Amino acid sequence: MTASIVYNGALRCSAVHNQSGTSIESDAPTDNRGKGERFSPTDLTCTSLGLCLITTMAIKATDMGIELAGATVDIRKFMSAEPPRRIVKIVAEVKLPALDISARDREVLEATGNACPVARSLHPDIDQQISYHWA
Repeated sequence: MTASIVYNGALRCSAVHNQSGTSIESDAPTDNRGKGERFSPTDLTCTSLGLCLITTMAIKATDMGIELAGATVDIRKFMSAEPPRRIVKIVAEVKLPALDISARDREVLEATGNACPVARSLHPDIDQQISYHWA
């Protein structure tokens, strides 16, 4: 098993990563009866895209002898206005440190981010807008 989840009541859950024992909590968003005091499940989905793309890029960068420490990803989530409730768009803004690398290396790293496992796993109806900004 990857994780064990417990519903705690009041629209909150706790999840434990079984291998490491680390935990996270979720809360329903304020626009869907929650308090919005934790990541919502859809927040986590969108955040997973950002985590996956930068991690996948860092793996490739390491293979290329490039260090991406200091890179950041800002995520914006857009939900449907009408039922069924769903994520319709994720905007990821990737900010990368100033590096002395070729345009080709940048293209390879960006293509790697765009093809990360989460990006490939999300439903094709979700508009993924990923932009890269090199300092």
